[in-house]
Amino acid sequence: MHNLIVSPYLDGEHLVLCPGRGGGLRISQGKYQELAEAGDPPAWFADAVTTLWGRDMPLHPFGDAVLVRPVTGYEYVRATYELNLGCNYDCEHCYLGIKEFKGLTWPDREKMLHILRDVGVLWLQLTGGEPTIDKLFRETYGLAYDLGMMLSILSNGSKLHEPKVLDLLTTHRPHEITVSVYGATEASYDGLTRRPGSFRKFHKGVSAAVEAGLPLKFSLIVTNHSADEVAQMEALANGWGVPYVTFVNMSPTIYGGAETLPSQSVEHLRKRKPFTGCNAGHTFFHVDPHGIASICKIGREPNVRLVEEGAAGLARLGDIADSLLLRQGGCTGCTLQGTCGTCMPLVQLYRKAKSPLANYCQHREREEVTAT
Repeated sequence: MHNLIVSPYLDGEHLVLCPGRGGGLRISQGKYQELAEAGDPPAWFADAVTTLWGRDMPLHPFGDAVLVRPVTGYEYVRATYELNLGCNYDCEHCYLGIKEFKGLTWPDREKMLHILRDVGVLWLQLTGGEPTIDKLFRETYGLAYDLGMMLSILSNGSKLHEPKVLDLLTTHRPHEITVSVYGATEASYDGLTRRPGSFRKFHKGVSAAVEAGLPLKFSLIVTNHSADEVAQMEALANGWGVPYVTFVNMSPTIYGGAETLPSQSVEHLRKRKPFTGCNAGHTFFHVDPHGIASICKIGREPNVRLVEEGAAGLARLGDIADSLLLRQGGCTGCTLQGTCGTCMPLVQLYRKAKSPLANYCQHREREEVTAT
C-alpha cells in the first residue's frame, strides 16, 4: 500500500501528496521524471518528505511506498461520484428528490473508476445519498485509493462508528470527511431527517471518527428546524475540535422540484458571491450512480455515458459547460449579470420549481430583472 502519491497536475505542474495528511509538494517536470524512473528515493525527495511529514514516513521499497501516476493527456483533476441516491435519512431539504438504491454493477463501477484514473482525476469525492451504506462502498473506496486518488467523503456520519467502515478509513485514510450537521438537538435534527434516532447515530459516528483521528469537517445545515440553533451547532463543532462551514441556501431538487424550498430559513438566506465562472466540465466533472458524467451535480444535462463512451466522451463536456453557463431567458437582458451570484444551471432549477425570485435572484428589486 502506497504512502505517497506523485501526480501530474494542471499547467505542467506536478504534486507530491500524502493520503490522510495535509500539505504537499510542488515539483518540476524533471523531478517528476526522476521519481518515475527511480528505484530508490532520491536524497532531495527523502529530505522534503521528512520536512513535510516526519521521519516516520516509510519510503522503502520505493516502488511500493510511492505511487507515481502517469501523464494522461487530460486535465480533469477533480470529480464527484454518487455511488447511489439511496439514503438512511429522508431529509426535507435534500436536493436529490427521489432516493433510489440503484447504480452500476461492480464490473461497470470498476471500469468507471479506471476511466477516472486514466483521465487524471486526483481528487475524488464519494457522495450519495449516503455513500457509506452503499453495498459496494468498501470495494469502491478501496479501488479508488489503490488507483492513487485523494479521497473525500460527503456523509451524514451515521455509519462512521461501524467497525468495517472505521477500519477501512483508518487503514486507508481519506483526504477529508465532510459530515452534514442538521441540528444541535435531537428534536431539530430528527425533525429534518424524518428518522427517529438519527441524531444519536450522528453523535456516535462522529465521536468514533474523532477518537480515531480521522480528518473531519462539518457542514452546518441551517433550515427552519435549526434556525435558532446556529450558535449551538457551532459549539458542537468546537467541542469536538472539528472545523466547519455553514450552509444556509436551500435549492430545488435535481429534477426542479419545489418540495425542498419550504425548509429554507428566510432570515438566513445569504447573498451569494458574484458568479464569475467555474471549471465545471473543463477540469472537474460529476458522475451519477449510473456512470453518467455531467459538468456538475446541478447541470446534469446534456451528459456523457462514461462507461460506454470512455475517456473520449469527456471531450464534449467543455462545450456542454460553456453552453449551460450562458445566461438564458429572463436573465439574458439583465444589465447586472456581472454581479449575479447564481449560475445558470441553478437558475434553471429554481425556475422549474417556480421558486420566488427572492430565493435566487439578488437583483429582484431592480427593473432590469424580469421573471419568465
